[in-house]
Amino acid sequence: MQTEFRNAMAQLSAAVNIITTAGPYGRAGLTVSAVCSVSDTPPTLLVCLNRGSALYPVFTGNRRLGVNILPGHHEELARQFAGMTGLSMEQRLSSAGWTSGDGSMPVLSDALASLEGDIVLTQDIGSHCVMFAEIKHIRLSASQDGLTYFNRRFHRLAGGLSKTT
Repeated sequence: MQTEFRNAMAQLSAAVNIITTAGPYGRAGLTVSAVCSVSDTPPTLLVCLNRGSALYPVFTGNRRLGVNILPGHHEELARQFAGMTGLSMEQRLSSAGWTSGDGSMPVLSDALASLEGDIVLTQDIGSHCVMFAEIKHIRLSASQDGLTYFNRRFHRLAGGLSKTT
């Protein structure tokens, strides 16, 4: 059943994000696709993180996170933060484009959107922790392609922000 479930979930296209944190437990970032809006009043989203990850105690200890929604040209950055390149965390976070956001989380200057907030609730489900974050700061960038993950591969998705009247 586990293999079938993973194969089924590989068919679920998802935006590629780098979640970040900073605080007394350190600075860290990780590529994830399990991010979902929960409410706009107050602005809240959820992020799923494997409890077996070495970064799990950093995120849950800091109780704050940032979500950086990646543009299409950042596939290599997504690979770096997924641990596919062998770069240290310091090397990943010192690469060009990372700044400190309004909420002091590492934010990517050309992310489609960067959202920073406080982890207000966690819930352990199976191997993962679902972290609910109340968003305090949002940065939006100019319209550009997005990066998605589908069928165990990265894909560029045309689009971006559009104005409605």
